[in-house]
Amino acid sequence: MSDPKLQQLQKHLSETVLGAELASYDLVAALLAGGHVLIEGPPGVGKTTLAKTLVQSISGRFKRVQFTPDLLPADLLGYSMYRQDRSEFEFIEGPVFTNLLLADEINRTSPRIQSALLESMNEGQVTVDGETRQLPDVFMVVATRNNKHRAGTFPLPAPQLDRFLLSIEMSLPDSELRSRILQYHSNKPGSQQQVEADASIEISLEEVFMWQEKVRHVPVSESICRYVIRLCDAIRKHPELDTAISNRGTIAIMQLSRAIAFLENHEAVFPDDVKAAFVPATFHRVDRQTNEFDMESAARHSSATRLLLEELRESVPIE
Repeated sequence: MSDPKLQQLQKHLSETVLGAELASYDLVAALLAGGHVLIEGPPGVGKTTLAKTLVQSISGRFKRVQFTPDLLPADLLGYSMYRQDRSEFEFIEGPVFTNLLLADEINRTSPRIQSALLESMNEGQVTVDGETRQLPDVFMVVATRNNKHRAGTFPLPAPQLDRFLLSIEMSLPDSELRSRILQYHSNKPGSQQQVEADASIEISLEEVFMWQEKVRHVPVSESICRYVIRLCDAIRKHPELDTAISNRGTIAIMQLSRAIAFLENHEAVFPDDVKAAFVPATFHRVDRQTNEFDMESAARHSSATRLLLEELRESVPIE
């Protein structure tokens, strides 16, 4: 990796959630790319723990919102309160005014609340009562979604999904890894397993912003741009994928490719960087609607989609 602190951060993430090495790498890459992350999977696989471990490693403001059906836009964005002593309205900031927002179980709230995040995720600003307010320069949304159980959930609309730079899919580990996880937690008393911050990791917001600036300036050749377009065109033309990658999605692939190139100490974006970014940046953008409502059928459909994208990635020539 390009910086020892980034290597240390990824190591801490993967040690906190055993078996999440790839998820940890993608989460760090998203942080460097300045993008938002959707972590999907069944309950109890470490989605929230992974996100909390990231935010505890960075010295910035952190807010967590448990998305529920009764959540209101004002609970997320903020509201204006009239102060009689000053005879004026005062704006009370909502939890979205932070550096990292953990949107826990985002699919358990109504589409009205989901759409309230659109402006902040895409433009880094919030408009309330006709007044626009800027969010911090370092602003990241990490959302978790239970993609297996549909009861009591609301599907995320395509425009909302398109705002996420990448998706991370976490699944139930095999028996051997579950045994390691059980042993790891066996010496921790109590039913609540708290995330322990690594005191040796001290990452400031200034460092994060500096890394993000470096990532934005990683060179990209014209041939790499054409390669990304060919990959997206292949999705659009595939008979089993009823979708097209938007311009925002194409840019997301390039953003993530740059971050991966930075992590791998590459002097520019190489085809292997694009290949590593392709599936995480497109998986949640592909139409995965299925009529199957049980957990096993949904898992099979998801695995088939991922395999299809991986095969498609290998079939497109680099040039």
